[in-house]
Amino acid sequence: MAAAPAPRGAPRLLLALAIFTYACDACKTVTFHVPSQLDAGKFVGRVNLEECLQSANRIHSSDTDFRVLEDGSVYTASAVLFSSVKRHFTISLSNAQEHGDKKIQVLLEHQTQALQPSHPEEKVLRRAKRRWAPIPCSMMENSLGPFPMFLQQIESDTAQKYPVYYSISGPGVDKAPLNLFYVERNTGNLFCTGPVDREQYDSFEIVAFAATPDGYHPEFPLPLKIKIEDENDNYPIFTNSTYIFTVAEHSRVGATVGQVCAIDNDEPGSLHTMLKYSIVQQLPVAPTLFFMNPTTGVITTTTSQLDREVLDKYQLNIKVQDMNGQHFGLQTTATCVIHIEDVNDHLPTFTRSSYVAFVEENTVDVEILRVSVEDKDLINTANWRAVYTILSGNENGHFKIVTDPKTNEGVLCVVKPLNYEERQQLTLQICVANEAPYYRETTSRSAVSTATVTVNVKNQDEGPECVPPVQTVRIKENAPVNTRSSGYKAYNPDTKGSSGIRYKKINDPKGWITVDENTGSITTFRNLDREAESIRNGLYNVTILATDEVGRTCTGTLGIVLEDVNDNGPVILKKAAVICKPTMSSTEIVAFDPDDPINGPPFTFSVEEESDRDARRAWALTKINDTAARLYNQNDAPFGPYTVRVRVTDRHGLSSVTPLNVIVCDCITEDDCSLRGLPRTGAGQFRLGKWAILAILLGIALLFCILSTLVCGVTGTARKPKPLPDDVTQQNLIVSNTEAPGEDKVYSTNGFTHAVGGVGTGACGTMGSGLIHGGQETIEMVKGHQTLDSCRGQHHMLEACGPGRVEVDTCRGAHSEWRSFTQPRLGEKVQLCDQDDGQGHAQDYVLPYRYEGQGSVAGSVGCCSDRQEEDRLDFLDHLEPKFRTLAEACVKR
Repeated sequence: MAAAPAPRGAPRLLLALAIFTYACDACKTVTFHVPSQLDAGKFVGRVNLEECLQSANRIHSSDTDFRVLEDGSVYTASAVLFSSVKRHFTISLSNAQEHGDKKIQVLLEHQTQALQPSHPEEKVLRRAKRRWAPIPCSMMENSLGPFPMFLQQIESDTAQKYPVYYSISGPGVDKAPLNLFYVERNTGNLFCTGPVDREQYDSFEIVAFAATPDGYHPEFPLPLKIKIEDENDNYPIFTNSTYIFTVAEHSRVGATVGQVCAIDNDEPGSLHTMLKYSIVQQLPVAPTLFFMNPTTGVITTTTSQLDREVLDKYQLNIKVQDMNGQHFGLQTTATCVIHIEDVNDHLPTFTRSSYVAFVEENTVDVEILRVSVEDKDLINTANWRAVYTILSGNENGHFKIVTDPKTNEGVLCVVKPLNYEERQQLTLQICVANEAPYYRETTSRSAVSTATVTVNVKNQDEGPECVPPVQTVRIKENAPVNTRSSGYKAYNPDTKGSSGIRYKKINDPKGWITVDENTGSITTFRNLDREAESIRNGLYNVTILATDEVGRTCTGTLGIVLEDVNDNGPVILKKAAVICKPTMSSTEIVAFDPDDPINGPPFTFSVEEESDRDARRAWALTKINDTAARLYNQNDAPFGPYTVRVRVTDRHGLSSVTPLNVIVCDCITEDDCSLRGLPRTGAGQFRLGKWAILAILLGIALLFCILSTLVCGVTGTARKPKPLPDDVTQQNLIVSNTEAPGEDKVYSTNGFTHAVGGVGTGACGTMGSGLIHGGQETIEMVKGHQTLDSCRGQHHMLEACGPGRVEVDTCRGAHSEWRSFTQPRLGEKVQLCDQDDGQGHAQDYVLPYRYEGQGSVAGSVGCCSDRQEEDRLDFLDHLEPKFRTLAEACVKR
């Protein structure tokens, strides 16, 4: 680096260069002697930072005119002019990891005397050409010396006028390897003390320093690189001593076999590392089959005639040489073994062209023949293992051929029994191939090896044959007992006849037939019913056992096809229906005929003429399809149960009548109606609705009130009860038996509640045919035409056991009609309460009761009290737990 021009007072300034000294103790004050004026970027001195703090990662100067480098060198940051003799600042050192913090005091003292020149006679400094610059320097590795060996000289311009001392540091000096280089202190001559291996150290980066005797550094440190020149002292080395490759036989020319690789530790990119590969020798020698690329080391084939069956392995001796293969280059050898991989280039062939085998008839799963083949491919590989196929002669599937994995033989087996009487000899054509496909893409069929197998069938004495195994006969159902029909026939396979065969039934589910032992014919033992429970699709199966003279047997099935007779009328399976008003006005009924469809639909539906006239007027049917019709009411029937007799007739006129239990209910779904206590099925089951639950909850209080109004005396004259008309009893009186004698019952006749004493003496127990067992029945009279929903006004209550008359006020229109219909009948029935068993006038009477005014909490128990609507009964849907159990017991009876 060239120095800046010296100012006018330069001689005096240079003479005043300070001599600095390090403080003996760490972190003590360091004193530098400096001139009175310093230019910017001038070297002041060096502080030993490591003695104060081993690893400082932050260095700070308290004076901004000076900067401190990491090696402790102090430089001026700007031009400095000393106005006093002394000036000082602080260098702060810190380490964040070790939390260290040290300070070094630096004292700058002004040098008042100038330095003496090296030659006293020279009073004036002269400018000379500077040599303080990096000079290329190199040395040969593994040099033989003599040592120490001169490398070059480093020199500063300042040395021309003043004494300068030189020093170096860095790798090879004060760092590993130590003491490999040194410089003469006075001359700057750089020497090497010993040989260097380039593969270990390819270059050295050292730093040179120049300083005056007083410690002043007139130059910046000089980086100096010493390059170690390479010598071809390393042999190329293969990555493996032996390479093993595999190539398929019959590979094309130029097919890649493998690649070898070598490394050289000499300098990359030089002739010392330019490698060349070659094949030294091939074993066996001739012919030459492989080629090696001299640059990449890739081995390829030079022919397509590699044949594993001729030779399955080759060995190559290979060489690699540096200096691009020059004769003076270093070389190394290795071995390469090449295995020839097998391909399916040989087809298997049969050792014989024809074979003969024997097998007894009726035998199965037996081995009858073994065939062998020859194949030159590698044993126990897919190229060698054989696959056998039967080309012709096995259309019926009697045979199969498999491969024995140990011997590679073909094993011919019988998998389906043969019949000597049908065929005595069969001819099979078989072929063989390999598991792996042939190495050529296409192979003609003629190239596949084939052989002929003649199979002779041996005769065997056989038992009877039940052929076909299922035989059928047709008999009309309801045929007379002892009807005879042809039965089951078994055959002798040798004679094709049935002589000497005995028959016996071993399974006759219903015992309907008998079997003739000699002929196998059948005779009916009972009437046959096509509609029997176990008969499916009119077929009745009987199992027959056939036995020949020596006791050999066979089993067959005789299917008796029962021809249908129209002996069943269509019926309605669902005998109960619910009509929810007003959401629906009709119900759908479906009929079923167990006979064959030819004797079944289309059906004709009609209301039975023997039904009561009111029902016939009220109900009508419309056809939906061949098997279904819709039943609806024409007169807006009141809520309640009804019995409608429906006749269904099939296509041939055979009919049957089904009584339907139809319930007209105020509901949304059928389940809603069942909760009201109306019957859903014809099984006689009842379920209680909300009115029934209310009656149970209030039963105790109402029972005492009702019993106080009903007193049946023994007074009065005896009257003969007038029987009720048939139509009234069928429609209005419904008898409901209880399962056992119970407590007092309550029966209702359209709002009139009457208590019947179970142990009393009143004649009510003999009232009509509906009261039996001493009054332990409930009579429920249902109005057939109008409901009592419109009866809302004031009215008188029924008066029984009095003068023999029951009075009921008019209830606005519909109620008057109901009164005219029921008064004469109820009068006769209630009059009987006036008499006891001896036709005497009773002591007590039914007391009158009347409506007590508007807003009665209890409401009326008169003719209109049994209202169909559910006013103020919502609380029944939200009962407390202790009452909910009672309600569930009433509903789910």
